[in-house]
Amino acid sequence: MLHIRKQAAQRASAPSLRSATAPQPRTRPAGLQLIGVAVLAASLAFVSACGGSDDQGGSTPAANGSASSEDLLGPIAKATGAPVKIGVITDGASPIADHRNDNRVAEATVKWLNEHKSGLGGHPIELTICETLGDPSKATDCGNELVDEGVVAALIGTSAVIESAWKPLNEAHIPVMLYGSDHPELLASPTTFSLGNPTWSVIDMPIQVAKDKGNKKVTAIVIDVPAALHSAQEVAPPLFQKAGIGYELLRIAPGTADMTPQMQQIVGNGSDQVSIIGNDSFCISAINGLRAVGFTGTISAISQCITDATRKAVPGSTLEGMVVSATAPLGPDSPSMRLYTQVAETYGKDIDLSFQDGMIMFMITAGFQKAVENISGDITPATIASTIKAMEETDLPGGGGIKYRCNGEAIPAAPAVCVLGGLATTLDSKGQPAAYKVLGNTPIAG
Repeated sequence: MLHIRKQAAQRASAPSLRSATAPQPRTRPAGLQLIGVAVLAASLAFVSACGGSDDQGGSTPAANGSASSEDLLGPIAKATGAPVKIGVITDGASPIADHRNDNRVAEATVKWLNEHKSGLGGHPIELTICETLGDPSKATDCGNELVDEGVVAALIGTSAVIESAWKPLNEAHIPVMLYGSDHPELLASPTTFSLGNPTWSVIDMPIQVAKDKGNKKVTAIVIDVPAALHSAQEVAPPLFQKAGIGYELLRIAPGTADMTPQMQQIVGNGSDQVSIIGNDSFCISAINGLRAVGFTGTISAISQCITDATRKAVPGSTLEGMVVSATAPLGPDSPSMRLYTQVAETYGKDIDLSFQDGMIMFMITAGFQKAVENISGDITPATIASTIKAMEETDLPGGGGIKYRCNGEAIPAAPAVCVLGGLATTLDSKGQPAAYKVLGNTPIAG
């Protein structure tokens, strides 16, 4: 059973940047996605929408494998009995991007879980989907409505208004699983579980890359917007210092077309690695500026940097070897991609497999069910939260080899975080992602 609430339908008179009725152009490449800091993702999406690339995104190759459908989906294990209500919150077709694909993924994943994974504790999962349309007030309404509906847990997909949707659920002690946020109160919540490391793409990955390559100093080239600067300016310096790696921050305004003068500073300060944090148009200027001044060191970047627009504007020889963060192993053939594809094609309809936020929704939905598979007795918000906290470390479904454990020990200062490290990929001579690697995903103490 499925119920969908379209929260912002009554506010259709609000001005939008793009049509909310037609599929939105994708500004993210297949297989790449900004990790963790959802507020930064929203900020960069807004920059792109207001004057960035109109890139349509790369195509995702079909994930073909020799395994049969039964091998991938698992044996039939149907859920029976009274259904259990789970809430799902997405932005739907917001002014920034169309996330209705996330709804379809959640629906297909639950059908698979109900037929092959015994649902939730043997009971069928019944979804109630609420769409925020990217409106903070409507996100709050979604949270309140799910509480009123009596859901025992809620899942929040990629969203520009995560914190607004999360707050009423948290106040009602409803367990929430999501991909990521850098909101301190959210990360401190004992009933919230985050499947993304909030510092991975902007801090931990550049440090890991520097260690692997023996680099001594990193300059972070950061788009000058508050959401991007917080981690780069406040959080990064002591962590780089602790790692024994030099660090400098270079802030550059959005829309700077020629960054050659700023890139000259990097050559002068002795950096052998740069980490670029910005949307694709910002990164194009930065990368071409580095090429113009003859920078030969390592380039790492958040995934928002690399789109088809980037591939057209930057020579493949310059993109080759760049190390880029990734949220989901979308694109190249892998066990995770094959499972996601099989679930989408067997139980879904009109699911866009090149849209990485869809795979994130798959990871959240399947990851939630995996975390509570050992639940017994009454299924309540309290028993779900306690079961998730008691889970053993295990592979995150669709996570490309990432392991997760939600016992509050991954980052003790942010007990909601369930993952250490993350995924990264190295671009080939065409600027396309190669196979994904798991970096820094060390065991979480019990």
